[in-house]
This record gives sequence, structure tokens and C-alpha cells, in this order.
Amino acid sequence: MARSSFGKREREQAKRAKAAAKRDRKQQLAAANPPDGDVDSDADETDATATSDDAVSTDALLDMIAEVHAQYDAGTISYEDFETARTDLLGRLVVD
Repeated sequence: MARSSFGKREREQAKRAKAAAKRDRKQQLAAANPPDGDVDSDADETDATATSDDAVSTDALLDMIAEVHAQYDAGTISYEDFETARTDLLGRLVVD
């Protein structure tokens, strides 16, 4: 029984590492290629839809969470995948 738990933990860690690497690549790409070629230093800091970590809006994160729920309800992803994705997405939400 302990063997399956260890395998599950390894899979979850691998998924988290892959997601973190993907976020890092997106951040580096966005930093290297800012939209319109310039960076606006006077950006609206009160915008609650943007996160400082990965520049994904709150609305987009909520849509992603709803999509993960729909996939789980439809049976296209396992409970472990659902929990991993849900935990990752909820952790990226910014609470003011």
C-alpha cells in the first residue's frame, strides 16, 4: 500500500514541477517580448485581476478551475489530477 502512495506523490511532484517550469517559461517569454515593445511603469496597480506571480487574471483562473471541475465531472481526468490542478489553480488566486 505504501508503494502506491509513494508513486502518487512522485507523480504529483512531477506535475507541479512541470507546471512551475511552464509558468517560468511564459514569464521569461513575456518579459523578453513585452506587448507593443515597451513596458508601462505606470500600470494600474489596483487591478485585482492581475497576479504578480504569473500575470493570469483572476477571471481566467476561475474559468480554469471551472474547466477542471467540468473535466472531472465528465470523467476525462482522474481525482488525483483534478486535485493537483485545483490546488495549483487555487494557490495562484490573489486574495485582497
